[in-house]
Amino acid sequence: MLRVLVTRPEPGASQTARRLQDMGHQPILLPLTETTALPADAGQVPADVSAVAITSANALRHASKDLIARLARLPCHAVGKRTAEAARKAGFLSVSEGPGDAEALADGIAAALAGQAVVYLCGRVRFPLFEQRLAAAGIRVHAVETYDTPAIGYADEAILARLSAQPVDAVLLYSAKAAVAMQDLTNRPALRKAFETTRFFALSERIAAAFGGAAGKAIRIAERPEEEALLALLRARR
Repeated sequence: MLRVLVTRPEPGASQTARRLQDMGHQPILLPLTETTALPADAGQVPADVSAVAITSANALRHASKDLIARLARLPCHAVGKRTAEAARKAGFLSVSEGPGDAEALADGIAAALAGQAVVYLCGRVRFPLFEQRLAAAGIRVHAVETYDTPAIGYADEAILARLSAQPVDAVLLYSAKAAVAMQDLTNRPALRKAFETTRFFALSERIAAAFGGAAGKAIRIAERPEEEALLALLRARR
């Protein structure tokens, strides 16, 4: 059994905890970011848009009802299976499921919708390459930010209490922002002992780069930017 630190925000953190328990591990929840809704409404959507792009289910979770109602009849291009499922649940009538990678999704949209306009439901903090690739294909991207992901600060004492003052075997990193915050935690003198032998697992190369090999610690990267691939690393114990 591994003591696994889950750094993603709720509600995903509790979902991951249940999966870890089913695998026989002990999850420890320490969200390093939280998701908060932003005031986005249907008035931000131009009249000439042809489709909707979504790379995170959080963009749907925090979108207002009038915004979803304005967009639900447009073709929706979701980054992967879970986001596609969230789009259908939200009420989108025509949803295409991407390969799970934002860059590949951008390439697919670029091939199908060159010269047209697309609404991108997204967070305030995001990786710019998706929008850049669409723009390079002549697609007009209208980003509608429905949520933000501010960092959560913890005192050393609060973290040690969460860890029961015991070492952590593994840490799961789901975002670049959380990776930067985790790097800071591993460098705090009061917390170094808790992470001396910890193995770190990142959802993507970009997230691993943000962690930056903190304190010389090795980091393993999921083969695909999906939680199943991330948890597969724990199963393999590589």
